[in-house]
Amino acid sequence: MDNVIARVATVANLSPEVARKAVALIADFIQREASEDGVKDLFEKAPELQAIIASGASTGGEGMGMGLKGLMGIAAGQMGGGGLMALGGELMGLGLSMDQIQIAGREVFAYAREVAGDQTVGEIAASIPGISQFI
Repeated sequence: MDNVIARVATVANLSPEVARKAVALIADFIQREASEDGVKDLFEKAPELQAIIASGASTGGEGMGMGLKGLMGIAAGQMGGGGLMALGGELMGLGLSMDQIQIAGREVFAYAREVAGDQTVGEIAASIPGISQFI
C-alpha cells in the first residue's frame, strides 16, 4: 500500500499525507467511473487500492453532506464537468498543481499497469472519457 503512495509523493513532490489523499481520490474516481469488470480485476490484483480508498474516506467533498455532494456532481455533469473535472477540482483542493495532478495520475496508472496488466488498464482507460491524456 505504501509503495504507490511513496511513488506519488516522491515523483510529484508531495508530502506522504497529501499523496495518500491524492491516491485515494484517484482510486475512488477509478472505482466510480471505470467499467465494472476493469475495476474488479484491478482491485483483485491490487487490493491495497481499496484500503487506500478506505483510509481516505473523508476525502472528496469534506464538509458536505452526501446529498449536497451528489447534487453538486449531478449539476457539474449537466454543465459538462463532473467526472474528470470534479476529480481535478478535488485534487487542486489538496493543493496540487496541474503538473502534480498529471504526475499523480500517471503514477497511479503506472502502478495499476504493473500489478493488473495492460489489458485491464486499457479497459479502465477506455471506459473513462478524457482520461487518456493523463496516463
